[in-house]
Amino acid sequence: MGEALAHLRRARGLSQAEAGSRIGMTSQGWSLYESGRRAGIFRPDVQRRLTQALDATPEDLAFILANDNTVEASPAADGVASKGRGFDHGAPASPSTIKFRMGSDDMAPWAFADTVIEYAPARLPRQGAGCVVELNDGRRLVGLFVQADENHVVVADPAGQRVSLSGKHVRAVCAVIARYDPD
Repeated sequence: MGEALAHLRRARGLSQAEAGSRIGMTSQGWSLYESGRRAGIFRPDVQRRLTQALDATPEDLAFILANDNTVEASPAADGVASKGRGFDHGAPASPSTIKFRMGSDDMAPWAFADTVIEYAPARLPRQGAGCVVELNDGRRLVGLFVQADENHVVVADPAGQRVSLSGKHVRAVCAVIARYDPD
């Protein structure tokens, strides 16, 4: 259940601190739920409170557990066990996400060369969160989402330098759901 909560939080582009602050909780408190060290996550009222911070529902958690092959829960003697959060560089991305390796340090310190970015093509980013802009010519631009309308997409680098793209050159604006730093 904690892994599903982490998956849902990352899908929303939130840090543990951001998610926790939405409901008056510290990042450490949030981390305890995600890591399975706080048993209250199985209580319906707690699930409602946690998912509300993510603009989601407890049913979304159940859906992730039932349908997402990145969250593999099985009964254990003392609760729920999961695969953990390790990144297998040889594992294929799930059909709903795409992974690729950054080729430069242009987004430092947010992401460096060799950082693997995972994004969801069907999910729009929230303002200030990481995004991937897929261009019609096949290129990808990684940035921090500022705004988008039918005519323009605006992204920024970590220093705040903004780039405005014409909507006619943009195929999709996608939310970054995870970054995997090189070892």
